Amino acid sequence: MNAAAEQRARLPSDGEAILNALPNPVVLVGPDGKIVDANIAAESFFETSIHLLQRQLLKELIPFGSPLLALVDQVRAKGSPVNEYKVDLGTPKIGGDRQVDLHVAPLSERPGHIVIMLQERTIADKMDRQLTHRSAARSVIALAAMLAHEIKNPLSGIRGAAQLLEQSAPPEDRQLTRLICDEADRIVTLVDRMEVFGDERPVARGPVNIHSVLDHVKRLAQSGFARNIKIVEDYDPSLPPVLANQDQLIQVFLNLVKNAAEAVADLEQEAEIQLTTAFRPGVRLSLPGSKSRVSLPLEFCVKDNGPGVPEDLMPNLFDPFVTTKPTGSGLGLALVAKIVGDHGGIIECDSQPRKTVFRVLMPIFSSPAKDQSKSVSEPGTLPQASQVKR
Repeated sequence: MNAAAEQRARLPSDGEAILNALPNPVVLVGPDGKIVDANIAAESFFETSIHLLQRQLLKELIPFGSPLLALVDQVRAKGSPVNEYKVDLGTPKIGGDRQVDLHVAPLSERPGHIVIMLQERTIADKMDRQLTHRSAARSVIALAAMLAHEIKNPLSGIRGAAQLLEQSAPPEDRQLTRLICDEADRIVTLVDRMEVFGDERPVARGPVNIHSVLDHVKRLAQSGFARNIKIVEDYDPSLPPVLANQDQLIQVFLNLVKNAAEAVADLEQEAEIQLTTAFRPGVRLSLPGSKSRVSLPLEFCVKDNGPGVPEDLMPNLFDPFVTTKPTGSGLGLALVAKIVGDHGGIIECDSQPRKTVFRVLMPIFSSPAKDQSKSVSEPGTLPQASQVKR
């Protein structure tokens, strides 16, 4: 057993336990530029185990010419810590856009050794962007209400007039009157879908077992649009219940799984969709106009190995009428974002070729009554142990 293996095999010291408890990646670099040690968050960030990290130089893990290398040299020369913000450490292995804040400091107890802490900006930036989208969506909601009221009435008049004309029109003109009726019906259907955005009624929510929801969505998908697609589950069976409306959660994940199925449709035997659940403590969202912060520790993901979302669509992916489908209306993901937002959660997307992830962060259900603690905890378990596949 080598030194690294022995280090992992023994019980961690207090210092190691503290480092591994940190959600931010921390890396120790030696005088020769080699990785000496790293915490669990760093292993996850670089998608490499500690054993492999300790065989590599720092410059082999980050993009060529990265400012991080110059920062390390600066700290080593001056002996004082340095911070740098919004540095992209993205690589083909860990993803193309991984912006982080860097905190680089010398380790005084070990000359020449440098400690690097990374703080990802992705989640915070996406939260801010989503709150901005919600504010902008108010104009869309007002537009939807206006369309429903002002357009449906004249459309019914146009359709009625076309039907009257059809009765006396010659056979060669009846095709045109039928076209008018069909197009009027299509516009009414679109307006009906947009009416959902104007529904500001409070959502009835309670404790929901997310695994029951995903199991239901999986069965619907495999009996229909995802019949020939492999669906893999990676669940945390100890997850507590989510505070949500079950029917609306089914609508959210059915839409996401359907989009994933359409994205991988051309891959045939290689097509795969992955459903995951996890507990991510530490994610808190500041509510606009309020000093309160809401904790969103429940993470539910729908992943696919399709071609990915075009980069130019990513900033506005959840806006109405934004779509990559030739016949799509662009309202599906906008409705998903509205439902998740109504639940006090957020949805984000990370996409690159062969790896697209839609991540939903939601609040936990907590009962105010102490004597209900037992009944509340039960929905957090899986419906059946056989549903967990790793």
